[in-house]
Amino acid sequence: MNEYSFQKTQREFAAHLRHPERNPAPEGIEDRRLNIYRELFYNNIETFLCNGFPVLRSLLDDQTWHSVARAFLADHTCHKPYFVEIAQQFVEFLSEREDLLVTLPPWTLELAHYEWMELVLDISTQTIPTTGFNADGDLLAAAPVLTPLMCVLSYQWPVHRLGETYVPDAPLEQPVWLVVHRNADDEVRFLEINAATAALLQSLEASPLLSGEQVLTQLGQQMGMEKEKIIQFGASLLSQMRERGIIVGTRIQNVEKLEAE
Repeated sequence: MNEYSFQKTQREFAAHLRHPERNPAPEGIEDRRLNIYRELFYNNIETFLCNGFPVLRSLLDDQTWHSVARAFLADHTCHKPYFVEIAQQFVEFLSEREDLLVTLPPWTLELAHYEWMELVLDISTQTIPTTGFNADGDLLAAAPVLTPLMCVLSYQWPVHRLGETYVPDAPLEQPVWLVVHRNADDEVRFLEINAATAALLQSLEASPLLSGEQVLTQLGQQMGMEKEKIIQFGASLLSQMRERGIIVGTRIQNVEKLEAE
């Protein structure tokens, strides 16, 4: 067999494994042996999908789930070889396939994204910092420091409550805001928040050098609130976020200057 024939056989073999019904097997290979590879390939990837999206799997019937998994294997080109990124690739696949999404429950894509973000935080190699900040610092006078293991998310469906005993018929009247984070015990947790709290956390993330008071003042101007009211309101929120470990403390003032000297 020359190099061209070998590569042709490889492509035919790979295409057959991805979608046996659509692509015939290469000639000269016993079907019994091919079936071993077919099952290994599909079961391996499908198991990763089940582990990455347990709620989604539980809410889709077997036929629907396996048809989606098979379509993912057949039609989506994964550009990275890492198994831990299969979940991200699956979410990207769903987001690109409107023709497939219209056949699935309307909350499918948002639920998949939410479960993927939980997985991202769960397997992240980042850790909660233990130094370089003041754990008991003044959250208004200094710049609050967020844990790197958090994200603010918004959905039209209550993805954090979806399950076999709760599947709503319609999306929420207002988007739900969630902050998902990994705590000091390496447990991924979520907290349902309102739009104002989400805006505060997003502003802190976007402006890590500003003090809590400066961030709140800017938010107050955007929301048309008096400074005293937004500061009073925000101070309580900042304290709550620190208690939950979403804010780990405050930035040490002039740390760069001290190091330079």
